[in-house]
Amino acid sequence: MLGLPDHITACLFDLDGVLTQTAKVHAAAWTEMLNDFLRSRTDRTGEPFVPFSPEDYNSYVDGRPRADGVRTFLASRGIELPEGTPDDPPEAETVNGLGNRKNEILLNLIRSRGVEVYEGSVRYLRAARDAGLRRAVVSASANCREVLQAAGIEDLLEVRVDGMIAAAEGLRGKPYPDSFLAAARRLGVPAENGAVFEDSTAGVRAGRDGGFGFVVGVDRFGGAEDHSSGHADNHSSGHAEDLQANGASIVVRDLAELMT
Repeated sequence: MLGLPDHITACLFDLDGVLTQTAKVHAAAWTEMLNDFLRSRTDRTGEPFVPFSPEDYNSYVDGRPRADGVRTFLASRGIELPEGTPDDPPEAETVNGLGNRKNEILLNLIRSRGVEVYEGSVRYLRAARDAGLRRAVVSASANCREVLQAAGIEDLLEVRVDGMIAAAEGLRGKPYPDSFLAAARRLGVPAENGAVFEDSTAGVRAGRDGGFGFVVGVDRFGGAEDHSSGHADNHSSGHAEDLQANGASIVVRDLAELMT
């Protein structure tokens, strides 16, 4: 009924892009912050302005903790900045300062736009609950709880491992499997009995490298935003291929496709 192997007893969901449509808002916040930074750098140095692109988001930012995303993207452009500290103000030109600037933009966008869910994912969450499967959310976002509450789905999840918990416990971000393994421990379920649901290549790699029993790649780039009719389709997008190459057991465009 849920499209999972019989030995799976727990589902571990990424948040942005899997349960909620905040991935679009995250991408918009990253784009605004980094393009502002790159333009100011061009004004100072005369270097050509090469804007932050969707490909940059997928390759260097998506699924990673905020500071890791800043650091990885800057490295791709050959830019080095001081690390700073997590308390750096958003104006600070440090790794942490840029990350805090991105978060400020994100929170403003969430407050102005609200949080949309993927209806197919909510149906899947309810079906997993009704089938007796354990359920956790695993997100790099420090705003995970606020997003769950705004989306009205916090009560469907038993365990939350987010950016705040990862920082407190020293968990490495995706593509390392630390956060997923921490969520499995909290659920009391071995990794081999857990299914990971991820839309980022870093996330599916974390599921694969963590020894999870099934990894569902979610390709929101392959078509319409929410394929809630439940009809499977062929996935020819490059992102679907990247998800498979990085460890996805199966790739779907929406979790409703698994409910047969």
